[in-house]
Amino acid sequence: MSSKSDPPTVRPDATEAPHYHGHRERLRDRFRQAGADALSDYELLEMVLFRALPRRDVKPLAKMLIGKFGSFAEVVHAPELRLKETSGLGDSAITEIKLIAAAASRIAKGELKQKAVLSSWTAVIDYCRTAMAFADKEQFRILFLDKRNQLIADEVQQIGTVDHTPVYPREVVKRALELSATAIVLVHNHPSGDPTPSKADIQMTQSIMSISGPLGISVHDHIIVGKNGHASMKALRLI
Repeated sequence: MSSKSDPPTVRPDATEAPHYHGHRERLRDRFRQAGADALSDYELLEMVLFRALPRRDVKPLAKMLIGKFGSFAEVVHAPELRLKETSGLGDSAITEIKLIAAAASRIAKGELKQKAVLSSWTAVIDYCRTAMAFADKEQFRILFLDKRNQLIADEVQQIGTVDHTPVYPREVVKRALELSATAIVLVHNHPSGDPTPSKADIQMTQSIMSISGPLGISVHDHIIVGKNGHASMKALRLI
């Protein structure tokens, strides 16, 4: 039993901040002063995780995620099921990570909507890569355009497997007619990372064009995206 003159017992963690607090502040300062380019992929990911894991040193977790998926972009676009397989990564942290992916896609789409698609091809490519390049399954997306080449709608028509998506040319054209679109841009991704068009990709595109052309609907391009880049069938003179 302590006497009245004994000093009160104080736990060290009640008066001392955890060691990682200083590290967090240094990262924040570097971000504010020098911008995101001054941070490595894992450091940027650390900052994303700060709010979800406020009482934990997230540097080892961030490094582990980059090592597992390859880059910051691949982490934020990774399927939730794969993220959940990562030890120490709970629902709150996964939500913060997926929020970054959603924000990037929303920003890219907003920039695309403000411009005529054909005069802002860089914005088209950026949006398609942001939306689809890191998906683990093939997706077939269509950008529907009006006569001024403004975006009417952006729709994912089909989601397939890791290397195949079923596409029905008549359904593609039917949807274009429903939206009164005069042109379309076809987009799909290759989860393998290699955006090189396959023979099946070329044949499918030609089938759509054979139906859409007589109805006054132009196929401006078919873009294939992957984490290693993108390919334009028009630029490759395949259509």
